Amino acid sequence: MANTESSDRHFFNSFSLVLGILIAFAILLFVFARMIGRATQGQEVLLEPMRLKDVQRNIAPFAHVAIAGHDNSALAAPKSAAADVPTTGEQAFTKVCSACHSLGINGAPKIGDHAAWGPRIAQGKEALYTHAMEGKGTMPPRGGTTWPDATIRMAVDYMVSLNK
Repeated sequence: MANTESSDRHFFNSFSLVLGILIAFAILLFVFARMIGRATQGQEVLLEPMRLKDVQRNIAPFAHVAIAGHDNSALAAPKSAAADVPTTGEQAFTKVCSACHSLGINGAPKIGDHAAWGPRIAQGKEALYTHAMEGKGTMPPRGGTTWPDATIRMAVDYMVSLNK
């Protein structure tokens, strides 16, 4: 009986020692990772261009006030973005849609993959238009553009024509 208690005590002490060493090792890894992270966070995360752009957009004033007697030319409406709107489905596809649909990025059905496009085309063009305008999966609404409905429909029609 005494041998069993001694064996149990020895196991418990050994187990506690191993567990303590593992916990200490985990804490050291955590501290080391935080030291490395602190050194690179400003460069890799805080100064990342897309993040900075989002921050600037979030803190930018949402309105400007014209004041009588001051130069308010900076408040003039920006030039029409109509020049950026493609006039054909092919132009729209080339400008935006091809970025994901040519390579199948984030699950986007690749152009020419009839197995992937078949069920989508079978849903009808209205469903495709809706998915393109409202977004589907990781695709943002309108493919991340502000193009009018007609342009989005032309782009969808062009992609369907490539996959029939």
